[in-house]
Amino acid sequence: MQFVWKYVDDLVGKGLDIGIILELLFFVSATLVPLAIPLTILLSSIMTFGGLAEYYEITALKAAGISLQRIFRPLIFFTLLLSAAAFFFSNYVLPLANLKMGVLLYDITHKKPALEIREGVFYNGIENYTLRVGKKWKDGKSLSNIMIYDHSENRGNTKVTLADSGVMEVTADKRFLILTLINGHNYEEGESENGKNDYKPYVRSTFKKQIVRLDLSDFKMMRSDASLFKGHYSILRAKELLAAVDSEEVYTQRRNKINYSQLTNFLMSRDLKRRGFESRIQPYEKETYVEYLRQLPKADRMQVYDAALNFARSNSSFVESGKFEQEVRDGNKVRYYIEFHKKFTLSIACLVLFFIGAPLGAIIRKGGLGMPALFAVGFFLVFYVVSIIGEKSAKEGGLNPHVGSWLAIAVLLPVGIFLTYKATKDSVLFDMEFYKSLFMRRKIYATGAKDSANL
Repeated sequence: MQFVWKYVDDLVGKGLDIGIILELLFFVSATLVPLAIPLTILLSSIMTFGGLAEYYEITALKAAGISLQRIFRPLIFFTLLLSAAAFFFSNYVLPLANLKMGVLLYDITHKKPALEIREGVFYNGIENYTLRVGKKWKDGKSLSNIMIYDHSENRGNTKVTLADSGVMEVTADKRFLILTLINGHNYEEGESENGKNDYKPYVRSTFKKQIVRLDLSDFKMMRSDASLFKGHYSILRAKELLAAVDSEEVYTQRRNKINYSQLTNFLMSRDLKRRGFESRIQPYEKETYVEYLRQLPKADRMQVYDAALNFARSNSSFVESGKFEQEVRDGNKVRYYIEFHKKFTLSIACLVLFFIGAPLGAIIRKGGLGMPALFAVGFFLVFYVVSIIGEKSAKEGGLNPHVGSWLAIAVLLPVGIFLTYKATKDSVLFDMEFYKSLFMRRKIYATGAKDSANL
């Protein structure tokens, strides 16, 4: 739904087939699978063990000598399989889904809006033509008071067609719009022979029926070549992401050497040698530029100052350009690293959230979709928000990309260990009945103490 609301303006009014929309939503759904699997494991584990604890089945298993760790064991193996499947999905299926979704979304957003000719409004959506219809009848085809401006020759409004009525039809392949005009006139203003505006030929013709064919190929959605989008970090596998990082580092090293070479060529001493100023100074006076400049005539000294100022400005612009390029390259490396780690963090999150959900369900002792769903959404929001904070901080340079990518796991892993320990020790940490009975005991104790005081 977030995707639909975000791109609703690009989808509405394009005349898209239902098959294209379903295809786009299918690829969007595929991109959400790695994020949905951890939430599914968290919710299902809370509901499962909450239901077992609510009906004292865990108590019966423990009474039979089966520990909670042994109860968890088969589900741990199953969660490990799901984690491995999530990794392979993120590494192989998700890049392909991102590629297909990106290409299809690009084609949709660059598609022209559907042909919509309204009454009394000039419509210029068709290339080289402007149309105006005075009346459009209920059948959607019959038209009255038609005006067509032909701009195919790029000479302005020099060719105009007026018709009393007509019929509008689109060919079966939707490539052409056929306008059958009835009872009208053609007006065309030619070009003067001498290039002046004094005398121009003017042609007027009358027709009873005329057929105009307008090209609608621009309205058809063209499929782009997927190879044009293969450099984006979201469509690369783990091995390709590491290769992209190495490529960025190699390019940075090579670029730094080139920058250093160019900066050394910009030194003022090189320019002084080229201009011949150095030959006018004695050898022992070349140790400092101050002494060097004092030996120059005033005109030459001013020329050196101007050259130094120009070189300083050139160096400053060159350094700023190199700095900006380096920031872009560093940002690309951070994105590559984050995308690389996400293929692992989402898989590990499945295991971590299981060790939060399963013991939490055993502790709260509630099944169904009530309290388990509340706890599941709460913990998942913590996981999601911390993940976003880590990624944003890494992209902005506040955190190392390796640390930012694993920040959510680092926050939730101690919680999972703590809850597993509490569930093993039969803790009543989230048992509402325990707190209710404790409150009632305290209330009864307070009431008895008050009665004793009154007596």
